[in-house]
Amino acid sequence: MNLIASEPDIARIPLMIDSSKWAVIEAGLKCAQGKSIVNSISMKEGEEAFLHHARKVRRYGAAAVVMAFDEQGQADTAARKIEICTRAYRLLVDIGFPPEDIIFDPNIFAVATGIEEHAEYAKAFFEATAYIRSELPHAHVSGGVSNVSFSFRGNEPVREAMHAVFLYHAIRAGMDMGIVNAGSLTLYDDVEPELRERVEDVLLNRRDDTTERLLEVAEQAKAGGKKQATERDPTVKGDVRYRQEHRRRRAAM
Repeated sequence: MNLIASEPDIARIPLMIDSSKWAVIEAGLKCAQGKSIVNSISMKEGEEAFLHHARKVRRYGAAAVVMAFDEQGQADTAARKIEICTRAYRLLVDIGFPPEDIIFDPNIFAVATGIEEHAEYAKAFFEATAYIRSELPHAHVSGGVSNVSFSFRGNEPVREAMHAVFLYHAIRAGMDMGIVNAGSLTLYDDVEPELRERVEDVLLNRRDDTTERLLEVAEQAKAGGKKQATERDPTVKGDVRYRQEHRRRRAAM
């Protein structure tokens, strides 16, 4: 933290201080310039510890990622995500925590794992996101997007397609932040139509055989996806800022 404080390109943007240990987070907050983001706090250890950490975050002038996690564990259904986030929101607002500094992470879990209970995971995230943005004023929604495609690790074209389609639906539901690899983002409209349809079936759980149907095209996408992506986007090897601006303009068209 002290080293990067003297780097203008880094120090001018908000820092996300990420650790599973509160002592590490607080040490980082003491060194941070301006407004930073704490990743994360939760009700895993109960309300008392949660509010203690929240008051500390507010004292240091930071925002906080709030995980959908309570004493019973991580929320995996839409109902549980909504229940935990609503409870956390009310607790935070009641102690004067600015609602615009609350960034909920309703948990993005892997889909297409072959386990029936996982089929609704993406859909549950979309539903919880829509509720948070509608019913918990000024709160934000974030999440680690790459988690959703973990069952296809090693198959980057399919993973990138899943990220693009997931982001499309998550943003429509109200997600306004996210942890992504900006250098490898694919646009929703650029995903091959058949692959996009099968990914969408998985994420929205529209059929009983969604995983099998996605697996049918996964190897073909792996073999040809990188070549097609390079031909489609001439900026793929360019400067990161140039690629981001190029894609931003295309998305706005």
